[in-house]
Amino acid sequence: MDEIGFVRCGRHAVWDCPAHLVLVTKYRRGAFTGPILVDCEQIMRRVCADFGCELREFYGEDDHVHLLIGSPATVQLSKLVNSLKGVSSRHVRRDHAEHLSRYLWGGHFWSRSYYCGTAGGAPLSVIAEYVRSQRRPE
Repeated sequence: MDEIGFVRCGRHAVWDCPAHLVLVTKYRRGAFTGPILVDCEQIMRRVCADFGCELREFYGEDDHVHLLIGSPATVQLSKLVNSLKGVSSRHVRRDHAEHLSRYLWGGHFWSRSYYCGTAGGAPLSVIAEYVRSQRRPE
């Protein structure tokens, strides 16, 4: 594996499934501080490891976080996101309750929505041309 590649091999499959996730705080409240982001990253690394995924990059601002994740083809990203949000919300709200109570209420931490995009690889037009160029048996 190179520095940015995600190619992995299993018993019967080879996959390359990097994903870029963006998770936003409820109401886009600027609730994150440096220490909260450090805790959030550690929690999310553990959740990813539990799913057999690798959290390659993590960066946050005051109201959202970006994650670059490499995951096996068998992982449902919607389930991973649900776990990332649920576990991190419980831990961060427990450990930083006083600070967060000024920004968030009602037991909420994350917005219900999120962004997930595939990352890396060739443009779709190049892949489409490659697929069309395969030799079809006569």
